[in-house]
Amino acid sequence: MSGTKTVFVCQQCGKESPKWLGRCSECHAWNSFIETPVISSMPKRQYSTGNQPMELSRVTKNSPSRISLGFIELDRVLGGGLVPGSLVLIGGEPGIGKSTLLLQASDKVAEQGNIVTYISGEESINQVKLRAERLNIKGKDIYFLSESNLEAILNYLDALNSKLVIIDSIQTMYLGDMMGAPGSIAQVRECTLRLEHWAKQHDVSILITGHVTKEGAIAGPGTLEHIVDAVLYFEGDFSSSNYRLLRGVKNRFGSTNEIGIFEMRRTGFIEVSNPSQFFLSAHKEGAVGSAIVPTLEGSRPFLVKIQALATMNNFTPPKRIANGIDFNRLLIIIAVLSKHAGLKLFNQDIIVNVTGGLKISEPAVDMGIALAIASSLREYPPVSDLVVLGEVGLDGEIRAVPQMNRRIFEASRLGFKSCLLPELSPSSISEVRQLLNSSDIELVQATNVNQALRLGLVEKDRQKCRDRTA
Repeated sequence: MSGTKTVFVCQQCGKESPKWLGRCSECHAWNSFIETPVISSMPKRQYSTGNQPMELSRVTKNSPSRISLGFIELDRVLGGGLVPGSLVLIGGEPGIGKSTLLLQASDKVAEQGNIVTYISGEESINQVKLRAERLNIKGKDIYFLSESNLEAILNYLDALNSKLVIIDSIQTMYLGDMMGAPGSIAQVRECTLRLEHWAKQHDVSILITGHVTKEGAIAGPGTLEHIVDAVLYFEGDFSSSNYRLLRGVKNRFGSTNEIGIFEMRRTGFIEVSNPSQFFLSAHKEGAVGSAIVPTLEGSRPFLVKIQALATMNNFTPPKRIANGIDFNRLLIIIAVLSKHAGLKLFNQDIIVNVTGGLKISEPAVDMGIALAIASSLREYPPVSDLVVLGEVGLDGEIRAVPQMNRRIFEASRLGFKSCLLPELSPSSISEVRQLLNSSDIELVQATNVNQALRLGLVEKDRQKCRDRTA
């Protein structure tokens, strides 16, 4: 223990400092530095697997079959299933349902004839048994261990021929030869490294859970996300809604654009196979300040509802609140509406919300945001059975978006009668019409924001615009 000293370590990104800092200069987190002892002579770690260097051209590609976790939504987010030997981190707020989903996935993997080991450092075997009974899980081929000492856990795993290992949670694991309490930056990082080494050496997939702080980041060092192969986040307001979104933010074996949608019931999670129906469950025709937008998440399109509220504010600087969209993007759209559409928004509080708790980053929803804001300001409802798509430029033009035909087809499938979209070339129109086949959805084209607002808000304004252009 000679040579012991202390440094201050940021619990979010791992930056070290000789003195305490109120704000981290790397990740800009406040009050995240904790005094941590450092030992100059660290214990030796045997991480070598004995592999020898090999010329890449002589390597024979081995494509192992993925492990299905029994949920189509979960497999989609992972890129088609769980790759053997991978280490996957699932983050989410306490109580959002991480343990419930993993216990259900364990049962479905065990039903395929595989051995699953479920390790919990937070719950006893009786607590997990109560949850299993509520979820109607028998527990055959699922081995449970209540343990926090990672060295003991790895010894148990060496004796079992597991196909899947679940660690719940990584913040409760610790190593006896490491300084610091469970959950500290040194313990979390070292435990994750040893799990990653064991998974690759034994070709066994490991799912670990991690708590999320109030700022939305996984508790512990940010370097944890660089160690694992995939990072999935559980999102949703579980205090007022039964729906959960599972989003991939890192995936070495697939796309990070996919999301999975689940509904929490008393008997556990069930999949939402039709996301458009979920996001439009409370949609009412003729609602002022709302617009329906076709968006793409990964490989599938679905429709979401964007709501906007513009209220007069003559006493304080106007507020802008963006929930589910990028705040800076909202400021750009407001500036374009003021400059090119003549909307007086300088004294308006503007709040924009994407229903269902979804977060949208693509610019294809720009025109939907603009239409919703104009509808709330003018108190004009949008045209009945209308969907809106298009990117808004700084000079007020509306630009085309990728895979427009798939978005329009999804709107047509759900019964929408018209689509407000950017002006397309004759070949693009012909391609869309060919895809829609016998659909009677009307394609309403607009070149700029001002024209799009006239076409999309009320029928009489739309007819006047047609008479001018006829």
